[in-house]
Amino acid sequence: MIEARHLRVLRAVAATGSFSAAGRELGCTQPAVSQQMKALEASVGTPLLVRTGREMRLTQAGEALVRHASGILAGLTAAEEEVAAIAGLRAGRVRLVSFPSGSSTLVPTALAALRAAHPGTRVSLEEAEPPESVDKLRAGDCDVALAFRYEKPAGAERAPGPEEWDDLVVRPLLTDRLVGLVPERHRLAAAGSVAIGDLADEPWIAGCPRCRGQLVQVCEGAGFTPRIDFATDDYPAVVGLVGAGLGVAVLPQLAVASVRPRGARTVTLEPAVRREIVALTLPDLAQVPAVAATLGELQRAARPR
Repeated sequence: MIEARHLRVLRAVAATGSFSAAGRELGCTQPAVSQQMKALEASVGTPLLVRTGREMRLTQAGEALVRHASGILAGLTAAEEEVAAIAGLRAGRVRLVSFPSGSSTLVPTALAALRAAHPGTRVSLEEAEPPESVDKLRAGDCDVALAFRYEKPAGAERAPGPEEWDDLVVRPLLTDRLVGLVPERHRLAAAGSVAIGDLADEPWIAGCPRCRGQLVQVCEGAGFTPRIDFATDDYPAVVGLVGAGLGVAVLPQLAVASVRPRGARTVTLEPAVRREIVALTLPDLAQVPAVAATLGELQRAARPR
């Protein structure tokens, strides 16, 4: 294997014509230069220098290696500088995947702070709900995934499944409580808090598949099965349908914060239903400076103000 330090010595010998002169240029002794040249010749398996008195002459193999050495050493220098820039957050890339309500609330604040602190770091954003976003992280298609999972009911064990993150680095961000959403003229619009069972006879507008499954589970826990008239992954559409008087809904507070609920009112649901919002990455990626900085800014963006 050819080592970069040996190439530097060879290039100095070729430029100066002797081991002693090369040693002076490199700041080392003549025996050290001689030893490194012997090591390089052993690595390539052929003589690189012909000694004629006090002068050194390159063999054909030596000339070929010197010709390539400049490009190799320049490439190594460029690589070292690029890695140093990434390590120092003067450069770098982070691929972020987030669910929509996270994209419109936490992510903009975090990325604005990251850009201000480290303008050379580039972040790309893609939207996906968990567990798809978590699958992308494990497959190497992103570096950070913003995800959520619902709290397990009191006294229940969380069943193993796609919401388990034991193999990942988990950075908790916030706990997001679900709220009820009713038309502004609804009989319960002015209520301080509402038991979900009070909405048993209402038509429902459901959200994403996981949120829909959680809604059904909560309602069945309250003794009824919701009549879902509309289902959409788009939170503004959910708010619009409720505002038009077409039904009621349950949404995370983070989702409500990302839209203007015209024609609709939020009510506190009892008992409380919460989801845990986290940022996820792989253990090795957590050591990458740009990824660590992104995780830090997401945590700061999630702090109460």
